[in-house]
Amino acid sequence: MTFSRMLWATLLMVSAASAQPPLTTIQDVLYKADGTPFNGIVTISWTSFEASDLSEIAGQTITVRVTDGNLRVQLVPNSAVSPIVFYTAVYNSDGRIQFSESWAVPSSVFPVRIRDVRVTLPVVSGADTNAQGPVTESNVIGLLADLAARATKGPAYAAGRVALVNTLGSMDSVAGNPTDCVHVDGSSGACGTPQPGFADAEVPVGAINSSNVTFTLSALPNPTSSLEVYRNGLLMHAGVDYLLSGQVITFVTASAPVTGDSLLATYRLSSSSSGSLLLYPNPQVLCGGPGTTVTATSFASLGSCTIPAGTLQPGNRVAIQFDLQHQGVASGYTFQVQWGGTTVLSRVGTTADVQMTGRLDAGLDPAGAQVSTQSWATTLPFSTTIGNATDAYTGGLTINLQGELALAGDTLTLRNFSVVQLP
Repeated sequence: MTFSRMLWATLLMVSAASAQPPLTTIQDVLYKADGTPFNGIVTISWTSFEASDLSEIAGQTITVRVTDGNLRVQLVPNSAVSPIVFYTAVYNSDGRIQFSESWAVPSSVFPVRIRDVRVTLPVVSGADTNAQGPVTESNVIGLLADLAARATKGPAYAAGRVALVNTLGSMDSVAGNPTDCVHVDGSSGACGTPQPGFADAEVPVGAINSSNVTFTLSALPNPTSSLEVYRNGLLMHAGVDYLLSGQVITFVTASAPVTGDSLLATYRLSSSSSGSLLLYPNPQVLCGGPGTTVTATSFASLGSCTIPAGTLQPGNRVAIQFDLQHQGVASGYTFQVQWGGTTVLSRVGTTADVQMTGRLDAGLDPAGAQVSTQSWATTLPFSTTIGNATDAYTGGLTINLQGELALAGDTLTLRNFSVVQLP
């Protein structure tokens, strides 16, 4: 080869070497959270950009293997390019992607570490080409339009309240009381409109003694034409058999109830009426379920039912049923049912009475209740009783089933009981 040709080849090699863009070495040791070295691959990808020496860097992907945590790769610096371009590093280990991150590689003649290139915020171009900062909303494609499509807080917005979109499209809160209802236009107020109540199978107050002709209802019928009065199951005719004035029924002499008759009234009434109305026109289970076990030699509760105020009204009936079981052969026992403060049933069983059952029926009148009972046990004979309990019930009443053992050692269990209100 002639000297001129050798010189020309050398010049070409120097020219090619000088055309290579600058590179920065990223070198680090990676560990997992448990302290063991990271083993796997890092896939690094980028889009096309222009290097600092005006070299055109084509978009591409490279894969770097990491063994015993050692990572080493050379990349063209991109922290100062415009428009902004990041390297995306995806870490793969154990056959799946573990995580990914963005890199902004600075120009450096010395190796840099991962922490020197990792970015969580985009690089912002400016006087300092390595400065980092937040991206403005206007620089994010579609962000302003998306934000404009969302409702913003209005001047009446408050936490813990029902949301309302005001006329400007902002989010306000509905004003009102906690018990108010919200209308579709965002206003608040009382829930619904007052609904009429009713009284069903009410026993008018008044003596049925063949001479009394006036009886008083617990509420004002509204409308008055809704009143239906039954004497011994027969419908009486308003204006013919009786007259109604307010809450007072006055019978004509020929239709006046006589001793032994039954008298019932059914009517509608406005919800604003101050009278008492029958809350449950159909049978209702007020209490029920299994009771408890007693082993004491003094009375203890096996089960109870507390009836709320306003539930029971004159003319109602309350049915009570129960089943007991006695275990042991050392002692007999005593069982009783209390209606308020009145004992309306009491039976004494022997060791042979391993099972006991009973039924009570209480009919309510303004003065209290007339209570009839039936009870029997394994050997204890069938027994019936009838009596009165003068306990007030309109303000609430507690029915208590109690038991005690004659001697310690045995158990008495209330297997089940129920208290049912009949209108």
